[in-house]
Amino acid sequence: MAAKMSTHSALVHVMVLTACADKELADQEITLMGEMIKTWPVFRSYDLDHLSSDAESCLAYLEQEDGIDELMSDVSDVLPARLAETAYALACDVAAADGDVSQTELEVLMIIRQSLGVGRLPAAAIERGARARAMTI
Repeated sequence: MAAKMSTHSALVHVMVLTACADKELADQEITLMGEMIKTWPVFRSYDLDHLSSDAESCLAYLEQEDGIDELMSDVSDVLPARLAETAYALACDVAAADGDVSQTELEVLMIIRQSLGVGRLPAAAIERGARARAMTI
């Protein structure tokens, strides 16, 4: 946390935070995070060699007493406002990946939404899209 995180790292931190919210890192969440990093345009110039250290950095935040607040403060400091909805969409997709969004995950999503200043209407649309993408037959 001594070094300022990059924009890409901030996005990864949001995904890892969401995946770790319920203390159960599901295989579907890990797989989806990898797929999103490989396919979403926002990650085109992301160096995958940084993924492990970004994930470890997020976990280090979460070991602290006020870690989520500090993490989201640092993410908010480096994430351009135009990427707030993108970050929230990443978080929502990760939360929905295992087919069950827990109460704890919902609380973390609310913290992310509020920290990034994503409005209620855009958030509802993003959440609806994540739910639709996570549906199975």
